[in-house]
Amino acid sequence: RQNGFVSDLFPQGWASRPPHVTSQRTRSKAGEPLEADVLLWRNVHFTGQNPAFSDQTAIADAAKMSWIREETPPDENTWSERFRKFCASVLKAGPIPKHVAFIMDGNRRFARKKGMDRAEGHLMGFEKLAETLKWCRDLGITEVTVYAFSIENFKRSREEVESLMEIARQKFARLMEEKEAIMKHGVCIRVLGNLTLLPLDIQRSIAEAMTMSKDNDKAFLNVCFAYTSRHEISNAVEEMAEGVEKGLIKPSDISESLLDRCLYTSHSPDPHLLVRTSGEVRLSDFLLWQSSFSVLSFMEVLWPEFSFWHLCAAVLHYQRNHDAITRAREQHDLEREQAQRQADYDAVVSELQQEDPSKIDQSKRASIPALVRKQETERQRRVEEFLQHLDRKRAKFLDDLVQKNEIKVCS
Repeated sequence: RQNGFVSDLFPQGWASRPPHVTSQRTRSKAGEPLEADVLLWRNVHFTGQNPAFSDQTAIADAAKMSWIREETPPDENTWSERFRKFCASVLKAGPIPKHVAFIMDGNRRFARKKGMDRAEGHLMGFEKLAETLKWCRDLGITEVTVYAFSIENFKRSREEVESLMEIARQKFARLMEEKEAIMKHGVCIRVLGNLTLLPLDIQRSIAEAMTMSKDNDKAFLNVCFAYTSRHEISNAVEEMAEGVEKGLIKPSDISESLLDRCLYTSHSPDPHLLVRTSGEVRLSDFLLWQSSFSVLSFMEVLWPEFSFWHLCAAVLHYQRNHDAITRAREQHDLEREQAQRQADYDAVVSELQQEDPSKIDQSKRASIPALVRKQETERQRRVEEFLQHLDRKRAKFLDDLVQKNEIKVCS
């Protein structure tokens, strides 16, 4: 409490407010910048000339920013850093969400607040992402999904979209430069969305990063880029319809569970915790299907001002609601299994009735349980073969991009 340390280390009102509602305060009473501000301004240099979106200074800064933060350097190994590690160990005594999703909102408002150009605000937001990924790793959170660019963002001004594409171009290229760190930490990079909407060179950079890290399994980073949840769901429906048309699956095989496995996130568990910054209390077409049983944490802080303590507050909010949300999820899973068994039974009865309803004698009725088990086995086989076909199709899309890029480089 002495020298105002505690009041500056924690967001104002952190102890008295609900953990999912935090303050935007970023300076101490004496007007001195908080440690988070110092770190941000030390790590990112801006000219102060308020450059246009296409300013090469901002692009050069983007190229220098790292995705993977290593361990705390010796000069930052202060007692406050040790206190953070202590708090992390206390949190880890309770249930920790293994998958956390972030809606990184507030970059443009932060830029206006600081008198920056919007492009600089987006760069600050990326720097905060790299910092947050390290905090998640320290807390034992093994999977993170971030909403980086919505399909709706293409409706913004042309110069802002071009600026964001240039930043993305630099950042995805940077991933390949950090191959050693990515492989060291075993990070699997996935970019989820309609990649065909992006410039071809960005598609190729994304494909290279995903292909390079596809076998890593210690940690997972999912970047939703050119993404909306409604597009993801409609794409999954189209994939299932195509599967029926090609005879890979039957109409009776279509279920909630199958749609789950046709989504871009099919290889990830649903997020346990979803955090949105900037004070907005909506999901903005992000993981609508997957977040049905996620703990939602809406925070007032702008994304570039997000701190370790805000993350701790969100995890505490998750821990308070863990038991209730777990029971709800387990009940839903049970009901889904029951619905699938009923669907298999209905499919068998429907086939018997199509043969000749009048000839369904007692012996056939007695054989229905065996027929249901056979239907279940065959359905599972068809579904697995269809999903393997879908995985091969998506992998081929990425492989083709990588090969075209290699041909281009060689030529």
